[in-house]
Amino acid sequence: MSFSNFSIPEMKRLNCVQSLLPLVSMAAALLLLLQACGNNEGNITEIRLTSPGQNALKVRADIQCTDTVDAAVEYWQKGHEQQRYTTPLSKHRLSHSIILTNLLPTQSYEYRVLTGHGNDLSKSKVYSFNTSDFPMWMKDMFSVICPDSSVLPASFKKGYVMVSRREDPGVLVLINAKGNIVWYHQVQGTGFKVARFTDNNTFLTLLGGPSYETSYGDEILELSLTGDTLLDLKKGQQDFKQTIHHEILLNPKNELVTLCVEERIVDLSSKGGTKKDTVKGDGILVLNRQGKQVWKWTVFDALNPLDDKNILKEKKDWMHANCVTFDKDGNYLISFYNNGQIWKIDAHTGKRLWTLGKSGDFDMPVEAIFDQAHGIHINDKGDLMFFDNGVSKKISRTLSFKINENEKKAQLVINTKLPPENYNERMGSSYLINDTTLLQCATKRNTVILTNLQGRFLWLLKTGMSSYRAAFIPAEKLAPYIAQPGYEH
Repeated sequence: MSFSNFSIPEMKRLNCVQSLLPLVSMAAALLLLLQACGNNEGNITEIRLTSPGQNALKVRADIQCTDTVDAAVEYWQKGHEQQRYTTPLSKHRLSHSIILTNLLPTQSYEYRVLTGHGNDLSKSKVYSFNTSDFPMWMKDMFSVICPDSSVLPASFKKGYVMVSRREDPGVLVLINAKGNIVWYHQVQGTGFKVARFTDNNTFLTLLGGPSYETSYGDEILELSLTGDTLLDLKKGQQDFKQTIHHEILLNPKNELVTLCVEERIVDLSSKGGTKKDTVKGDGILVLNRQGKQVWKWTVFDALNPLDDKNILKEKKDWMHANCVTFDKDGNYLISFYNNGQIWKIDAHTGKRLWTLGKSGDFDMPVEAIFDQAHGIHINDKGDLMFFDNGVSKKISRTLSFKINENEKKAQLVINTKLPPENYNERMGSSYLINDTTLLQCATKRNTVILTNLQGRFLWLLKTGMSSYRAAFIPAEKLAPYIAQPGYEH
């Protein structure tokens, strides 16, 4: 990031900055401060721009005022003043820290600071800055194939797809329908194993370093739309003692719900094992935001490992829970990869209420029988929906069921197959975009595909990483922090 317009001799009049991030040199920072400090800017005594985390798409403006006032920043790409963005108002402060988003890499921008009270804001003079470039490893990571953008749903054209990199360095990315990165957050030494966009319009994520395989981790990080850290809870704090995996979400009380690794010492000598064998299973762990345990349930509460004929083979990863979500009544739904089942668990007593899938409680048509479920959730129609890996048939698909709990019937509503070349044997997700389209993530193929309900390809994103899921976020959820359309309408 760079700044201009003042000569070196003028810099000698200032000594109010000690250090900035590497992307902003000391000389450049002093030039910028001179613009604000010595040119009759009313309430403003200092403006300091930095790039948090050296992020090419985000700039922080730290503004010092003489009085307690409201402040915002109005900014635009140089030469495009008609397309101006204005940050949310920072209210009643002497010092303001304001994040500028909606930026493009390696571009020149102009801006001015608005200060005052409520709607009575005065404008500073116009200043400028240049954004830096993406990290080299992020360049050319995403490409889109879209033969005909006119067939894309209007909401999809305006909205964004969220994917994440699980390896170090981890990155959480929002991509528009053209395949352009419009927002990202990078972490070093760890990766984004799982990420969710919450009802609070925040990013709730599970992080794990190289020592944690696939979707397992040891840190819960929640971010705002400006990239601020709202929560950072690490294994070892309070009751957060166990490795967590595959899932992280908020319940209505703003508590953290995740899957945890559970271990038991079991006598497996009758199965050909030892008297003190370790069986690794799964649990549902609920923590408050300080890391104190609120509620817990484990598969050992519902099943005896000795009743599983394959326990010796599966003892290192018995059941393999891969998702937990809420049913419409607030109870839990949990899916297991190894046995091809989805369970409903009472969120208070921990009682297993029913089982869907192999050897389950529901009558299902033959074509509805599934192998493994990933990304289970209740969709906008109120139906149970998930991505079926389809290992037995080597065909992956999206399934949706209308569940009748009283009659124990599961009516198949959606059965959309992916093309054979996109078969995805592990991980994955699928979500409705509207009544007629699905966004399906084939994790092992580094591919995200938008199809209609008949499986016809409409849009495809090729990624340079294996994102555990791909979620769609409507544009209105992200405004005004992100407001870059994918296609002109």
